Amino acid sequence: MADLLENDPREVLCSCSGTTRGLIIELVRQGKDLDGISRYSGALSGCAGCEWEITELVNSLQSQATDSD
Repeated sequence: MADLLENDPREVLCSCSGTTRGLIIELVRQGKDLDGISRYSGALSGCAGCEWEITELVNSLQSQATDSD
């Protein structure tokens, strides 16, 4: 899981919307869930090729936030 967070924040995770890893991380820090991320960025609403990687990243970030509480 750590690899998901250590990769380049400029990496495009959703080629349909151009959504980057960094934007996903920022949106999760703002409290957005997968639905909120999709509505804000357009990710997860096209071909679904990004679904697995974005879901794993979001789950990892949310797990870290829960562990630090």
